[in-house]
Amino acid sequence: MKIAIVAIGRLARSPETELVKLYAERATAAGRALALGPVEVLEVEAKKSGKAAEAEALAAYLADSHVIACDERGKPRASRAFAAEIATLRDDGVRRLVFLIGGADGLAPDLVARAGGVMAFGPQTWPHALARAMLAEQIYRAVSILGGSPYHRD
Repeated sequence: MKIAIVAIGRLARSPETELVKLYAERATAAGRALALGPVEVLEVEAKKSGKAAEAEALAAYLADSHVIACDERGKPRASRAFAAEIATLRDDGVRRLVFLIGGADGLAPDLVARAGGVMAFGPQTWPHALARAMLAEQIYRAVSILGGSPYHRD
């Protein structure tokens, strides 16, 4: 199952950008034997500002995909539960899993409503660069858990 993080906006060179790249590469390498990956990060620019224009730009990347929207009103997931959810989607035949990260004002409500799942990173507000890094790390952690790597919470 291919995995994509599709996010509004382009990140400048930063430590967070390097973390996203590092964890996506690690998840891709570790996921090969598990039929997970590659993990790609797609940065999307909307032609206009606002949630509606961003939703239109993001929609171009959602065809034939199971979508999980990252939204503050979503359900937080523990790492093992997140890994289990990814494994279930893979085992159910999902070929492409897309995680959406909206712009500064979040995702358009209609886009969130169309998603197959909605997840949050907790009640705090996170900068987009950190949200991408945290998501990429959790995807890598999920792949590691599914691959049988020791998990410090066991």
